[in-house]
Amino acid sequence: MATIDRRTATLALAHALSAAERGLPVIPLSRTKLPALRSPHRDAPEPLLCRGECGGPGHGVHDATTDPATVRALFAAAPWATGYGIACGRAPHHLIGVDLDTKADTDATAALRHLALRHLFTIPETVVVLTPSGGRHLWLTGPPGVTVPNSASRLAPGIDIRGAGGYLVGPGSLTAHGVYRTAPGTGHLAPAPCPGALLRLLAPPARRPAHAAHPADGHGSGHGLVHFVRAAHEGQRNTRLFWAACRAYENGIGDSLADALTAAAVAAGLPEQEARATLASAARQATAAPHQPT
Repeated sequence: MATIDRRTATLALAHALSAAERGLPVIPLSRTKLPALRSPHRDAPEPLLCRGECGGPGHGVHDATTDPATVRALFAAAPWATGYGIACGRAPHHLIGVDLDTKADTDATAALRHLALRHLFTIPETVVVLTPSGGRHLWLTGPPGVTVPNSASRLAPGIDIRGAGGYLVGPGSLTAHGVYRTAPGTGHLAPAPCPGALLRLLAPPARRPAHAAHPADGHGSGHGLVHFVRAAHEGQRNTRLFWAACRAYENGIGDSLADALTAAAVAAGLPEQEARATLASAARQATAAPHQPT
């Protein structure tokens, strides 16, 4: 058994070093998919907020590194590690993980296709990791300076997002439920850039206070936004409505403008039920907590 454990640990380290060479910061994981190293502050009389400033390992995703020597040291300190995690939101890739879960009553893949059709984006060819439970992790990259928060089923049931402060289980990792593997035909790919429309759903702009609205630009009263939606042509009605609704909620006039925006969308040819659903989606995006953990 010891030989098998050593072999598993050696393979985990090899996979982690390979990921680090590609610029992906890694940490060792246990079979439970949790960081293998325990916090050095676990016996402190009071909880400490330390993200590695103490200089020691055991700070979860904050230990993640691409330095080969440090990776080896982390795995040497955790010889029981059977896998590795890849930190999201970190340079140079600013990785975003789209976790498509599989449950009896959830079809996350279909939900993602629906979002893509509704918001006019296409998921590019990218790295796909198959989970032991039958789920999939899509690897995308984000631009520097954009913080994508972690979320669970906020976009749609079964779609979890791994962003800043989160991590993905790396391919080749052995867990209590099985091995994570790269989907055939995707291992040679680099993580693809996240489509702009999807990125806006994942990292909605921060809300501005109501007093920051400027009536001169048409957003303060909402007349410009209503006109923008009413002037939409076929193929752009939903996108225009979603954009205008997000701006309205950011400016603090979303609720008061909802009926006018709905009427404008209907006048442009969008079914009222679809318009109401788009407004509700915009409200959720604009009011979501920016750093909600999974």
